[in-house]
Amino acid sequence: MTQLAGKDGTDSTLRAAQAALAAEHASVYGYGALGGRLEDGRLRDATAASDAHRARRDALVRTVRDLGGTPVVAQAAYALPFAVRDPASAMRLAAVLEERVAGVYSDLVRAAGGSLRQDAAGALREAAVRAARWRGTGVAFPGLTEKAAPPEDTAEAGATGVTH
Repeated sequence: MTQLAGKDGTDSTLRAAQAALAAEHASVYGYGALGGRLEDGRLRDATAASDAHRARRDALVRTVRDLGGTPVVAQAAYALPFAVRDPASAMRLAAVLEERVAGVYSDLVRAAGGSLRQDAAGALREAAVRAARWRGTGVAFPGLTEKAAPPEDTAEAGATGVTH
């Protein structure tokens, strides 16, 4: 029997699975937007990554239902973090997409137990590897990079109570 319940017995697993599903929807959209800017081997890499995200998305739809939730639906469009005008910006967007997906899967790893936790860890690993390939370098703790150090403005705002 597949263990889907969270480690703490709350609905945190469902929330984390929904967040992962939303990130997969956004990744599928993002790869569609960047694919037209790539050629040859990089286009094949983007197609493979898009296919992987579609498969993860479809599996998460089933997981959310198994957890008793109604799967979040994809938005009609997503705002890209920057314009994709050339191969370099397309590869940068692919790295950002993978880093974001790794972040939500790290939350799912924390919230889930059993086979869902193992699946989430595998998805985190895959996203981290793809991000490193797109970026050209890896990070020490994939999925936790954005959580490790607050932006300078945030740290300063916490000390003064004023945001910039």
